[in-house]
Amino acid sequence: MGALLNEGRSPGAAPQGGDQPILRFDNLTLGYDRHPAVHHLRGEVAAGSLLAVVGPNGGGKSTLLKAIAGELRPIAGRIELNGVSPRQIAHLTQQPTIDTSFPVLVHDFVAMGLWREIGAFAGLTRALQRRVADVLDTVGLGGVERRPVGALSGGQLQRALFARVILQDAPLVLLDEPYGAIDAATVEDLAKLVRHWHDEGRTVIAVLHDLDHVRQHYPETWLICRELIARGDTASVLGEANLRRARQLAEASGDAASAAICHLDPEGR
Repeated sequence: MGALLNEGRSPGAAPQGGDQPILRFDNLTLGYDRHPAVHHLRGEVAAGSLLAVVGPNGGGKSTLLKAIAGELRPIAGRIELNGVSPRQIAHLTQQPTIDTSFPVLVHDFVAMGLWREIGAFAGLTRALQRRVADVLDTVGLGGVERRPVGALSGGQLQRALFARVILQDAPLVLLDEPYGAIDAATVEDLAKLVRHWHDEGRTVIAVLHDLDHVRQHYPETWLICRELIARGDTASVLGEANLRRARQLAEASGDAASAAICHLDPEGR
């Protein structure tokens, strides 16, 4: 990839103080149609954290990100944001939620990352056009900006989604399964971007399934299966006892297939 994001620019209103919580969950219960997906969640996320959220499918991980982003109201309890507003949150959703059949060029698709800065109908100045071109180069999509977004491969689409996040320049970044169905080279490139965001002082929370990747790249982890099973340093959270507990909760909910993620032992075998 090219030069990393926001060269010569500082993170957008990034909170200061590494141990200060940017997020606090107070007896939080989330769900749909009054059916809880995750319940009685308590805890804090420190500003500047690089945090993985893992657990079986259907355990409430994506639901939690939606609630943080303000897209889902709690059934009970609350989420407190400290030092950031909902407008300062970048939320990268899963690829299947993106409608690539809509006739939009890659350039315009990526430029949507600027809408909170300039509004939905404002034109792009020459400086903003330069920013869009720079982030396309950063994620390895220079030269494809005039292609329809529907013509991109899965890996290219994910790079475009990361480019939009770069343009948002947000102090709090939420990534929902950012490495699903893409090639290893793209995973490596995008993981470098995530590390760079963390080095800049941004808070990054990522829902992930690859526990080996989590062990290698994420110092903190929350393990969730409808409730918070464990949180803290990744090596401790992904211990066998915690993974067994997550597997038992998934199986008790009637979805044994979703428990497969928790069959790894602490060494990742």
